[in-house]
Amino acid sequence: MADALDTALTRRLGCRLPVIQTAMGWIATPQLVAATSNAGAFGFLAAAVMSPAETADAIARLRDLTPHAFGVNFHMFQPGAAEIVEIIITNADRVRAVSFGRGPDARMIGRFRDAGILCIPTVGAVKHAQKMVQLGCEMVTVQGGEGGGHTGSVPTTVLLPQVLDTVDVPVVSAGGMGDGRGLAAALAYGAVGIAMGTRFLMTQESPVPATPKAAYLKAGTGDIAVSTKVDGIPQRMILNPLLRRIEASGKLAMWRRAMEAGLEMKRQTGMSWGQVIASARGMTAHGEVPLAQAMMAAAAPMMIQRAVVSGDAENGLMATGLVAGRLSDLPTCADLIREIEHDARARLAALCTGGQT
Repeated sequence: MADALDTALTRRLGCRLPVIQTAMGWIATPQLVAATSNAGAFGFLAAAVMSPAETADAIARLRDLTPHAFGVNFHMFQPGAAEIVEIIITNADRVRAVSFGRGPDARMIGRFRDAGILCIPTVGAVKHAQKMVQLGCEMVTVQGGEGGGHTGSVPTTVLLPQVLDTVDVPVVSAGGMGDGRGLAAALAYGAVGIAMGTRFLMTQESPVPATPKAAYLKAGTGDIAVSTKVDGIPQRMILNPLLRRIEASGKLAMWRRAMEAGLEMKRQTGMSWGQVIASARGMTAHGEVPLAQAMMAAAAPMMIQRAVVSGDAENGLMATGLVAGRLSDLPTCADLIREIEHDARARLAALCTGGQT
């Protein structure tokens, strides 16, 4: 009898279970990715927040930390993207896949395919899934509105079947995934596996400091909200003091916070005010958001770092999936994957026999 957990995802990525750890900025470090891959899932390194030199060093560390294949996440608009692409291709013997949001064009996707690297973009709409397949991507991750960070409004239970009915490549389910029941449900829909961010953030190997981890543990579903005031695009985050202040902002308060964000960006990066403003204006080139909001968006990574790197859970931003509202523990990656496998197999067996678990 065929193993239901042996899917196109496990066969293409070389992992034991059809579970992906997503590439969360500053969180998906070599240590977390290695722990994920060593446990039998597939981890993505968050190179989208790294320089080319940092990416090369992180990949070298990962090669030492795990004998398994892993993935790398990047964006084509980040500084040094072309060099990062070359670093990834140079390590094609171990880098099995790349993930991205705003990603490469058809020529670049073709280069990855020729190197034996699978392109697995994350999409939040049917049209984006179709576009990625047209460009040559051979697998897509669908993130429903329950997902953390930038997210859409269509829930996974609606978006996943929509995409499955539209594209002819394997589809991975994300957004609201956190346990073996979610994996069994995703497989029942027709997906080839699940991708999880918040669940892996809330593990022992996650580098997030203790104070923000405690905030993730404490948060209920009512403490998690979608804001459009950080950079004009909907983002799901924990409602902490900083986000509440941002949500309550009028225009003058928004400008004050924009200046504060700009000062923080100057402090952390060494940029001049002219460079900060130029970076912000680059985000408003098409008139999509006001300059004050664009300045906050340009500095948003600094505010996220303040929480998940520096440990300031009150004055930093904490992106999260809605699933955090029902999670109450911090397992090791090994224990997490073991429990997911056990629960998924039990649920699938119960469905086949008509029993309960």
